[in-house]
Amino acid sequence: MNNMIKITDLEKTYRTEEVETVALNKLSLEVGEGEFVAIMGPSGCGKTTLMNILGLLDDPDNGSFVFNGIEVARFNERKRAQLRKHNIGFVFQSFNLIDELTVFENVELPLIYTGVKAGERKSKVEEVLDRMQIMHRRNHFPQQLSGGQQQRVAIARAVVNNPKLILADEPTGNLDSSNGNEVMQLLTDLNTAGTTIIMVTHSEHDARYSHRTVRMLDGQTVLEDILI
Repeated sequence: MNNMIKITDLEKTYRTEEVETVALNKLSLEVGEGEFVAIMGPSGCGKTTLMNILGLLDDPDNGSFVFNGIEVARFNERKRAQLRKHNIGFVFQSFNLIDELTVFENVELPLIYTGVKAGERKSKVEEVLDRMQIMHRRNHFPQQLSGGQQQRVAIARAVVNNPKLILADEPTGNLDSSNGNEVMQLLTDLNTAGTTIIMVTHSEHDARYSHRTVRMLDGQTVLEDILI
């Protein structure tokens, strides 16, 4: 299995006038292509910082971050954005849909950002809405949907560009157990089809869907559970 991600001795510190907080402390991690990895740990252990760096939303202070064979730790924002929009999809606990846009328009957004032509956008959006079994809601607005339906739309938006990697941050956090299980099955199906998934979760139940669980403490990885 080829590595999609190889992080070595990653460091990130946040400073204010009063306090200095070490978020990542020489953290190292490898994720292979096609893996499904769960990241767990108490609040404040560095999970969110790690996800922001993995998602190319932030840069580390020190260390190496190789993504698909490219060292990206020192990329500027423009280079990070370019790589991000073609390679990474995001799924959030709070869905992060735009209330003023329909389901179709929300899912279409990443395709607009990457310059896909209108005709191709339409077919891609319809295909992914069909796959997520939410096509019948295409003209509805997010507030007209249940939480489970909103997360289906968010996953559709995350995968419409066929990203190599999906970063899921507490994807079932706002859902009941039935809808949560459906979302986890959708992520599992995407992973089976070849998409690499890294998921932050507090749920041991959700973590069992992954291939392995990485446990963090104080900005470092402290334990790994291999589940397959």
